[in-house]
Amino acid sequence: MSDGGARTVRAGRRSVQIHRPDKVLFPGGADAAAYTKGDLVDYHRAVAPYMLPHLRGRPLMLDRRPDGVDGPAFMQKNTPDAYPDWITRAEVAKEGGTVTHTVCDDTATLLHLVDQASITLHRWLSRTRRIDRPDRLVFDLDPQGDDFEAVREAARLLGGLLDELRLPSAPMTTGSRGLHIVVPLSGEHDFDDVRAFARDVAETLAAAHPDRLTTAARKKDRGDRLYLDVQRNAYAQTAVAPYTVRALPGAPVATPFPWDRLDDPDLHARRWTVADAVEQA
Repeated sequence: MSDGGARTVRAGRRSVQIHRPDKVLFPGGADAAAYTKGDLVDYHRAVAPYMLPHLRGRPLMLDRRPDGVDGPAFMQKNTPDAYPDWITRAEVAKEGGTVTHTVCDDTATLLHLVDQASITLHRWLSRTRRIDRPDRLVFDLDPQGDDFEAVREAARLLGGLLDELRLPSAPMTTGSRGLHIVVPLSGEHDFDDVRAFARDVAETLAAAHPDRLTTAARKKDRGDRLYLDVQRNAYAQTAVAPYTVRALPGAPVATPFPWDRLDDPDLHARRWTVADAVEQA
């Protein structure tokens, strides 16, 4: 239902007002489609059943673009006082104080974040009930340039090593340049232990393939090798959430996919967008 410049959307027991639904957030151009705030609302309503299990209970950092993806951006950690009372908050310790993060537990919250032009949702790898015990480990396969074949090969090698370690894993396009390989965890270990393990895995793989892979944090030390990035596995660090939209032309989506699609010739980091990511979910 619309009222002047706003649209009211029902989400469970809540009614969420979407201001300026016709505002273009993704201008499009060349081969990229244009998308409005209303389009993003429709996408998030459809993808919510698949996205929310990856968000519930996790503090978020939000990439907000009030004037669209071509305008200024800012990263939001603290929840504004103006947010509705029914949105879950999590007060999390930081050095010298606390941060009150937004937590997205339901569709209504997700739609309110879209109304606030929160384009990309970055999630913690732990949940509020055990904030210092991650239940996800993320390997970020970061190529030099747009060499997706290097990403594909690195994913294949990493997946094989994780199989040898009897660890389940799932690949996800980032919607940007590379892939994330996500390992579910029991939540028994703290961030320091998880990060140390991730670093050991990455260094083992890089040592076996030194011409193709590296763990060097400095770009100047990587050459043309793919970077096995484990830096997100730390307290207060975040990773892009599954099914979140990236602030790039065409509205690409970070999309999980099965391992047997890794060799699909059509696969690339921006393979899915708001137009078709729900079909892959």
